[in-house]
Amino acid sequence: MIIHSAEFFKSSEKVIQCPDTLLPEYAFIGRSNVGKSSLINSLVNHKNLAKTSSTPGKTQLINHFLVNQNWHITDLPGYGYAKVSKAKKEGFGKMIEDYFLQRQQLQYTFVLIDSRLEPQKIDLEFINWLGENQIPLVLVFTKTDKLSRLKKEQNIAHYKTILLGYWEELPPIFITSAEKKEGMTEILDFIENNNLIYQP
Repeated sequence: MIIHSAEFFKSSEKVIQCPDTLLPEYAFIGRSNVGKSSLINSLVNHKNLAKTSSTPGKTQLINHFLVNQNWHITDLPGYGYAKVSKAKKEGFGKMIEDYFLQRQQLQYTFVLIDSRLEPQKIDLEFINWLGENQIPLVLVFTKTDKLSRLKKEQNIAHYKTILLGYWEELPPIFITSAEKKEGMTEILDFIENNNLIYQP
């Protein structure tokens, strides 16, 4: 897929406020500081579409971006480690849960995982929650340029082994580096192929 345009469309505090269109959308979510904004910007070849920050928890709304005038990226608040109040974290939880359970346009959820880390409990719990609720998901390992090839392969193989303790079959997996733009073509091709069969 060639990206011709990518622009901010709307921010919403609740799922009921999300864009009232039938366009297919793809949600991106992960722990705070997993590199979500950088990956979205790299994916659509736009430096400042999603706001990057050194402070975890910057995204606190459901942000929709319109790509090529025919599909949406949904940038969701990160979970864990955000320096916000307990009440706000609980609000994130309700907002995110409502989004996944109610948003019919959602095609796939791209769950971002820091490839440098051991499998994190909060990631595994979230991935399994999506599976239990039959919400299609994709795993995206980020920041792979920070690892040697051997370490990258070892970490991802270990993650797959852990997941197979819960899953009979693994969801699609993408290996990425926003900085080096690795994996972007593969993700865009995946989205393009799904858009071709999407029936609103």
